[in-house]
Amino acid sequence: QAQVVESGGDLVQPGGSLRLSCEASGFALDGHTVGWFREVPGQEREGVACISINGDITNYEDFVKGRFTISRDNAKRTFYLQMNSLKPEDTAVYYCNALVDGVNYWGKGTLVTVSS
Repeated sequence: QAQVVESGGDLVQPGGSLRLSCEASGFALDGHTVGWFREVPGQEREGVACISINGDITNYEDFVKGRFTISRDNAKRTFYLQMNSLKPEDTAVYYCNALVDGVNYWGKGTLVTVSS
């Protein structure tokens, strides 16, 4: 069964860094675009970043450009979100997503809290 599982969320101070990981299982990660989303309670889930099949194209929402970097290691079936210069407004549950054969697979999320 295809699934993706996030890890790496934590409490971090403003200005700090975290790296989130998303491990895929049940399907080959190569051949699929993947991305990261986030959700604050009471608000809609929003896109953060996505990366193309072989990693040569990335897209970021304006609010993370220059601070976050998405990457992937298809051999390890894992993709990442490096988050630098974190701000309190980055506090959210972060979800990874993979679109596989027309089906969206979501992880259960990992909580990132940015607070002093």
